[in-house]
Amino acid sequence: MPPKKAAPAEKKALLGRPSNNLKIGIIGLPNVGKSSFFNVLSQTDLGKAANFPYATINPEEARIPVPDPRFDWLCEVYKPASRVPAFLTCIDIAGLTAGASTGAGLGNAFLSHVRAVDGIFQVVRAFDDAEVIHVEGDVDPIRDMEIIQTELRLKDIEWVEKTLDNLKKTGRNLGSSSLADKAKKEEIAIVEKIYKTLTVDSKDVRKVDWNNKEIDVVNGLQLLTAKPVTLPKIKAWIDANNPGDPLIPFSVALEERLAQLSPEEKKEEEAKIGAVSALPKITQAGYSSLDVIYSMPVSAAQETDVTLFFQLIRYFTCGPDEVRAWTIRRGTKAPQAAGVIHSDFENKFVCGEIMSYDDLKEHGSEAAVKAAGKLRQQGKPYEMVDGDIAYWKAGA
Repeated sequence: MPPKKAAPAEKKALLGRPSNNLKIGIIGLPNVGKSSFFNVLSQTDLGKAANFPYATINPEEARIPVPDPRFDWLCEVYKPASRVPAFLTCIDIAGLTAGASTGAGLGNAFLSHVRAVDGIFQVVRAFDDAEVIHVEGDVDPIRDMEIIQTELRLKDIEWVEKTLDNLKKTGRNLGSSSLADKAKKEEIAIVEKIYKTLTVDSKDVRKVDWNNKEIDVVNGLQLLTAKPVTLPKIKAWIDANNPGDPLIPFSVALEERLAQLSPEEKKEEEAKIGAVSALPKITQAGYSSLDVIYSMPVSAAQETDVTLFFQLIRYFTCGPDEVRAWTIRRGTKAPQAAGVIHSDFENKFVCGEIMSYDDLKEHGSEAAVKAAGKLRQQGKPYEMVDGDIAYWKAGA
């Protein structure tokens, strides 16, 4: 008798809400350069940069194109009337201060804005400037990161305590062996584990390897410490406290100067000073961090030695009218990928004509790809691959 086939491995669930319109918030203490960073990143003057705390009260929002050489090449080939790249939605959030979790400063308003985003750019100040005040009196990036981490964790503890209390109140009479009672008991046990993680273990939620059932509960709580974080270059503290978080050093002053120059002048200035703009790297890191599984921590020896399994991918639709990048999650099937464009494409899905970006670049034209047998018709079971170029067919 032949051996039984092993069951396929269960796909790892993801922390965070399943959305194709993900947002990342810029957070940090007041007067650390958040709004200036937001302005140069978004190439706007929406951020209210000023030399006093809480210059930003209501969040500002901007959509920032994500650099992608594949998109640029496709635009060169098709020369479309409209070009729509993938975007990172970035939000400038008011400064956080010690005690925010109990209402200090803009406390609860600040934390509600953080809860509404999917990921975090955490900005800390590492520059000395006697003309720019610091709410804590002096420049100390390690202390600032500890304040932020503590406040986010304290708010999560408060939120989890309330949730756990409510679950236990409604679960006092759980005694039956029904599936509903078993599910409720399991939920209570998972929330207790989350509470222990935050309190006894003093860990951020995103730093635990949760199973799929646990991730469902974590996602339902929308915890602040479950959100992926991109941090500046304060390496030793990050290795000790949050191994795996991406590190990106940058100078807002340099970025502001470069932003005023033409593309040619910018290249000349970068060559002259021996440094390049960090904005493309920051935008791509923020886009990628919104949906990742950390598979190993950063090594102490290398600045960005972290293995990341990126769960956001892009496919393209191309033609003389428009070249457009569409953001989907890895593992998305063809009908759902088509549905990102319009729900009718998903509901009345027939098939997709798919070719890969690499095949198009190798052969040079759609006709050549088709002649080489590389243009494929794919049905409902097809799982989209990063860089697919799709033409969808839907019924009437």
